[in-house]
Amino acid sequence: MTKSADIGSKRLISLAPDAWVKWVTQSSNITARDILTSEFQWISREGDVIVKAYSPQIGEFLVLNEIQLRYNNRMPLRMRAYAALAEERYNLPVYPVLINILQPTPGVVIARGHESQVFGLRATQEYRVINLWEVDVQTVFQQQLTSLLPFVPVLRGGGEEAVVQQAVQLLRADEQLNELENLLAFFATFVLETRLVQQIMRWDMAVLRESPWYQEIWREGEQRGLQQGLQQGLQQGILSAIEFGLELKFGSEGLQLLPEISQISDVDVLKAIQERLKTANSLEEVLQIYRVSEI
Repeated sequence: MTKSADIGSKRLISLAPDAWVKWVTQSSNITARDILTSEFQWISREGDVIVKAYSPQIGEFLVLNEIQLRYNNRMPLRMRAYAALAEERYNLPVYPVLINILQPTPGVVIARGHESQVFGLRATQEYRVINLWEVDVQTVFQQQLTSLLPFVPVLRGGGEEAVVQQAVQLLRADEQLNELENLLAFFATFVLETRLVQQIMRWDMAVLRESPWYQEIWREGEQRGLQQGLQQGLQQGILSAIEFGLELKFGSEGLQLLPEISQISDVDVLKAIQERLKTANSLEEVLQIYRVSEI
């Protein structure tokens, strides 16, 4: 039976909380004291992690970490809500940080604060924004930011095979970090050929599927397909989701199946392919769905 792994945001930050709070606050004299629950009465998000920290200048305070796969335009309002709820619950000042993993679609502007006004009364919330694609990959190795090792492939300069291998070696050197290799492999597929990723690291899709990052990227693909389906028709929308899944799981090799799959007119078969892509470990498993149906 495959061993499950906790590779969510809380687990990642807990690997090296002191190094994490120093990095996000850009202050070397801060220490982490505890990781707190962020499950408020009406908000419970996988990417929301609160660390109680200490600074000689201001005493105890909270570092609120919101880790997003991709930025969306509702984040400024959410950051305001999270910061206010955390401050009210723990009665401590809050330092909010928004970490974006993957670049947004072209034209999207990432806001660095929230501001609203009603009859002259203003509400504002500032927060620090960290875009991982702008972070130099050497920062991870030099500052021993263990929490960022799985994201090495999407950092600036991290898309090289040698750099990914360096991150893999660091994960394998520590038994407590082995489980993160699957998450590293997942993000490596965004910059390297899937076949190459399989060659340089272990690849356990059963473990990876439990990751909130994997689940979120699939939801994004399904939502993209649904949106196109509403605009262009159901069949085209499903094909868009299949294209997304083929590229995510198998890279350019997977996309070679798209012309063949595009000839399928049976929507039920297309839906079956889309669903099977979530768990398929090889292209052969995908081929069996529609080639068997043609017999």
